[in-house]
Amino acid sequence: MAVAGKEADVDASVCPSEKAHIRPSRDLSFYIVLFIAVIPLWSIPPLSWTFVVYFLRTGHIWSFTWWGKAWFAAALAEAGLASLPEDGFDEETLDGERPGSPQEEIELLDAEDPRAVDFRTVLRTWVPFSHIRKQEMFEWLYWAIFNARLPPLESLPTSHRAVLRDTLDMIQKRSGTIIPDGSNPAAKPLLLTLDPVVLSWRPLAWYLFVAAGDYLTRLHFWYKYHVQLYSKDGFDYLLRVPHGYDIATGPQPVVFMHGLGLGLLHYVPILSYLLRNLPDTPILIPLQPHISQQLFHPTFLTPKGRKETAELMRAILLELGWVDEVAEEDLPKNAAAAGKSNKPKGVTMLSHSNGSYTHAWILKAYPEMITRSCFVDPVTFCSWEGGEEISYNDSSCARTLTIVKPTDVCYNFIYRRCHNGLQLVMRYFVGMELGVANLLQRHFDWSSNSLWYEDIPNARDPSKAKFFLGGNDAILQADRVKRYLTSHGVRKGLWYDPNGRHGSALNRGGEGLKELTRWLKESQHVGS
Repeated sequence: MAVAGKEADVDASVCPSEKAHIRPSRDLSFYIVLFIAVIPLWSIPPLSWTFVVYFLRTGHIWSFTWWGKAWFAAALAEAGLASLPEDGFDEETLDGERPGSPQEEIELLDAEDPRAVDFRTVLRTWVPFSHIRKQEMFEWLYWAIFNARLPPLESLPTSHRAVLRDTLDMIQKRSGTIIPDGSNPAAKPLLLTLDPVVLSWRPLAWYLFVAAGDYLTRLHFWYKYHVQLYSKDGFDYLLRVPHGYDIATGPQPVVFMHGLGLGLLHYVPILSYLLRNLPDTPILIPLQPHISQQLFHPTFLTPKGRKETAELMRAILLELGWVDEVAEEDLPKNAAAAGKSNKPKGVTMLSHSNGSYTHAWILKAYPEMITRSCFVDPVTFCSWEGGEEISYNDSSCARTLTIVKPTDVCYNFIYRRCHNGLQLVMRYFVGMELGVANLLQRHFDWSSNSLWYEDIPNARDPSKAKFFLGGNDAILQADRVKRYLTSHGVRKGLWYDPNGRHGSALNRGGEGLKELTRWLKESQHVGS
């Protein structure tokens, strides 16, 4: 439960769930990025407004040469950029069914049980757990379940009150505590999709640069790798199908889901590498303009939701003949009847970072379409928690426990106070960008975006499921995700680099990319 609270000095020997979040001081790299990159770029729109207003009021615009008029037109374009509307929301969460988490018997734990301490620590996030009261817990639960602000409890339907009571009961059992009645305004929860949108403008020139880079990248891919751009119902994707390819005898197609950043421009190195090193393999790359800073794309501020995306991907794969309409268990029988190979149809889905959310949507909607899954820096796992490890001296049992202090994924992008240059780059150039802010703060669905081990077919089979994590990932808590996967028996399919950062597994020349390529090539004919 992410909550806003005041910092406090707490004895190091107390339970981790009672430790307040202590903000680290800002280092030199923060100020270098701030003054060299962020402030110059940020200042272009307000300076443009000043330029336009001044010369319109003074009338000097009429004495401009053609060069001056060109500058005025550029400044006018900068001043005319629109802001994100405040009334956006995730309609899909409100209108569709919300998938439930796996069934588990919730037992009553003792307050000193390491599992209870761990649960309280990952739940409360930014203030001591004992500061939380029922009113704030109900506010957070109601948002998490219904994506809405909590009305007066007495006005809630009986079914809604029952859900809140049952969920609170499970939380109290798991945390080993009884949450006190009443309210504590100092521990107000952070409600991601309801809180005011946090964003920062950037100049039109920036978006023009990104758009030009995207166009040139597509041109390069078309010229060098014969990659074509297609669109289906407003859903754009790139596709390379080798000449003479046959799904019955050829390598299994690869679908690559990219993450936040600059879209194609951001992923040129890894995409070029895959296209070159998998020359006989069809590769499909869905484009996501809302997380690629593609301001001029018509769907920039209207990202497609879980259901629509899954349906469109299914339709595309069906048209390509890469998947079948029939159930997975019928594929070998039908293929044999058609005189073809017994190899089941399906694709290998490779996702990076935010792309793992879309990967999760398709797995939960049509798991039979994905015969092999590869997750690189997946943010879809343990999205309800995260953080850095701290030590807890448990005097009651004379031992030291290793507990995680949460710093969840969305907090890192939206709420966290930056203290170094890397965090400032991520915050300003990615997290506070208009399209990304719109997605994370108005279209983020915790239930749809969370993926469980049980949702992944053959998750323990290293030839069909692969996971890449870096121990120094600044966005997700890799140790926590690793623990979750290994607790469910994932061993050989887990590639963990203790010194790896976010994206390290995709770096050219790195051991992660070598292992990824080996995995993609190793089982290209799975089931044949």
